[in-house]
Amino acid sequence: MSTKPLGRFVLATDLDGTLIPLPGVEGNTEDLDALKRLLAMRQIPLVFATGRHLGSIVSAIESFSLPIPDWIIADVGTTIYQRNENGWESMAAYAQHLEATLEGAELADFEHRFRQYDGLTLQAMEKQSRFKLSYDCPRDSTFDLAMLLQNELDAISAPFAITASLDPFTAQGLIDVLPRAASKALALQWWAETKGCDFESVLFAGDSGNDLAALTAGFRSILVANADRELVDQVKVAHANAGWNDRLFIANQMATSGVLEGCRWYGLG
Repeated sequence: MSTKPLGRFVLATDLDGTLIPLPGVEGNTEDLDALKRLLAMRQIPLVFATGRHLGSIVSAIESFSLPIPDWIIADVGTTIYQRNENGWESMAAYAQHLEATLEGAELADFEHRFRQYDGLTLQAMEKQSRFKLSYDCPRDSTFDLAMLLQNELDAISAPFAITASLDPFTAQGLIDVLPRAASKALALQWWAETKGCDFESVLFAGDSGNDLAALTAGFRSILVANADRELVDQVKVAHANAGWNDRLFIANQMATSGVLEGCRWYGLG
């Protein structure tokens, strides 16, 4: 189990398009090394918050020489893992928390129901779970499809909600059907409350639509420069409406370099 103390700051970060260096972006790899040194020197706890499943996360850590996180929020906020001496241990209390919100509802019922939508392509089985149903879809119709699916869920008061985003590396849209109680934001909130961690001590870095809730949940936020402009505008409006004037940093640099830039802006190094 991770024993790193929770001090003044915790860094929670998305992976694809955020912490992972972008191909061909000068400085990203060097800044990843600098970020790793900063986290180690300041003993900053690290949380990954990503749509990837655990196997894919472990592969990314190895492929990109990422810093080893202390906790992982995976599968778009439907699973949480903590590091121990044997690897990664799923936090059973979080799974129990999500299970209680479903009151016996099954995602499999909605997989059958959503087959009527031609634009949806079910992702590989390893990307599905008890609490996540994941689809690819045409990029241009992603958010229209997401709205149709959400309306269908709302019409029958289903305990599930739609999260939509655009894959930063392909021409595809991504749609996830999740428990209403699950998202990167809600998982990070649950984690912070469980650990007795004040929201303002969490720095959350992101770049895409499935980061929106976490970027507007009250954590100190870092938006990397490659973030979608519409997302940037939404986050700025949400922070202004909440009266927060010190919880958003919009980086001038992309991906990894933007995360490092944001950490320095917030006083980590």
